[in-house]
Amino acid sequence: MQPERLNIGLIGTGTIGRVHAENLAYRVPGAALAWVADVNPTAVREVAGRFQVPHATTDYHEVLADPDVDAVVICSSTHTHARITGEAAEAGKHIFCEKPIDYSLPRIDEALRLVEKKGVKLQVGFNRRFDPNFARVRQAVASGEIGEPHLIHIVSRDPEPPTPEYVKTSGGIFMDMTIHDFDMARYLVGSEVVEIYAGGGVRIDPEIGAAGDLDTVLLLLKFADGTLGTIDNSEKAAYGYDQRVEVFGSQGAVQIGNNYPNAAVLSTARSIHRDRPLYFFIERYADSYIAEMRSFIDSVANDRPVLVTGEDARFPVVMGLAARKSYDENRPVRLSEIG
Repeated sequence: MQPERLNIGLIGTGTIGRVHAENLAYRVPGAALAWVADVNPTAVREVAGRFQVPHATTDYHEVLADPDVDAVVICSSTHTHARITGEAAEAGKHIFCEKPIDYSLPRIDEALRLVEKKGVKLQVGFNRRFDPNFARVRQAVASGEIGEPHLIHIVSRDPEPPTPEYVKTSGGIFMDMTIHDFDMARYLVGSEVVEIYAGGGVRIDPEIGAAGDLDTVLLLLKFADGTLGTIDNSEKAAYGYDQRVEVFGSQGAVQIGNNYPNAAVLSTARSIHRDRPLYFFIERYADSYIAEMRSFIDSVANDRPVLVTGEDARFPVVMGLAARKSYDENRPVRLSEIG
């Protein structure tokens, strides 16, 4: 007999919402996508029809009011995440929320307070933890295969910059792009970052600078255990999505490179080359989006701890605030200055 499936309501049908909708509909066996909600009526009807979702609405409160809904997946605009998380907790729904929960620590803390008060589960969408390449790096560090970690280098470069309109509501590069790398830094090393020194500039699109943001940044991290780290971000790599990591330790090193659409290497008298990396995050991290959702559904169905907690999600926001303060004041910033 097939086990009972959890009824899921998805809130927000933008790019990442559609990824989760498709996975919940077809690739997560323990889930039944019962609702989709979005303020855009055309988008919500299209997603509901495409993935055969029985209920669609432009008011997410209808999802929260349905007693048959076991959990919600929040993919709406970032400025709504904390509010909807709190409301979902009050409604007794388990919650998967895309990162970040908010740009404001007080709003994050209030949402986490409500989650704890109501005893519901909250998993946050730092999907790279579920990528097998990053997981193998963490295993090499945690098991002692490379000895004591000394240095970590993270390269994360997008193939195309965001639009200036997107930048105005994104929270800035540190909150929107680097936040994944902040999470990876502490996850891979297994130690907390205590200090950040951030440099940056506008090297790609002057309109990004005019919107008050940066498009090229380099950060130096100091960890509580003495490890040093760098994060290198650019919002335009001409050759495609660039995702690389190295952790160097006292007994060795572990590296991961880019993923490619195929393993072919073409050799001729003129050159040796291969196809460019997978184009962007949807392609590169397709399997990790499935894995994180399966993990969330398993946590709810079997009452197991989630693998990415609200506190895990709070810390990268502290790092993002410290990075911006460091850039603005041109100095290293201790995370204890932020909270």
